[in-house]
Amino acid sequence: MADEITVTVQNRPGTLAHIGEIVGDAGVNINAIQLTICGGQGIVRFIPDDKTRAIEALESSGVRCTYREVLLINVLDEPGILGSVALVMAHAGINIDTVYVTTAGQIVLGVDDLDGAIQVAAGMAVMAE
Repeated sequence: MADEITVTVQNRPGTLAHIGEIVGDAGVNINAIQLTICGGQGIVRFIPDDKTRAIEALESSGVRCTYREVLLINVLDEPGILGSVALVMAHAGINIDTVYVTTAGQIVLGVDDLDGAIQVAAGMAVMAE
């Protein structure tokens, strides 16, 4: 598991740079990041190496954020693995609302049932050793 921070920003040049500077100036490394644009808003999701310092830095800079736990899965780097993981989760009734990859090649899954997803992931044959 990992902690994911979410920040909603304006869709304009420099906003992602601003978030990166705040977190970087706090000495926090970003292990995974995803930016999605929806209308005039951007949604930045990232996994910091220090959730507490990242949140403190963002909030002291006037940037509101939320956080949640997400699942990290080590998988083989082969075609079809993402589909296999998603199918196994679907069969278990787990909805995936976010997916991206860490700098270490792990799959990040935001799910509606984290405990269930952890159990399902533990039994998957597609996981790398």
